[in-house]
Amino acid sequence: MPIIKSAKKAARQTTKRTLKNQEIKKAIKTALKNFKAAPTAENMKKIQSEYDKAVKKGLLKKNTASRRKARLARIAKELKTTK
Repeated sequence: MPIIKSAKKAARQTTKRTLKNQEIKKAIKTALKNFKAAPTAENMKKIQSEYDKAVKKGLLKKNTASRRKARLARIAKELKTTK
């Protein structure tokens, strides 16, 4: 356990940030699972939105999210699903 006041605060902040990041990751995984189960335009929109939110929050880098969305778009295109 931290002894110094600033270290205690940093530990609290880390805990809060970790929980928030886990929520975002869980939302991404859920949306991805839904898309893979039923690759519809609506599910495609949701997973892309989740990736964009993760980028905005700093959880994923922009190019990482872009690459993942492109791969999903390729899957959707193969299955004749449009945006």
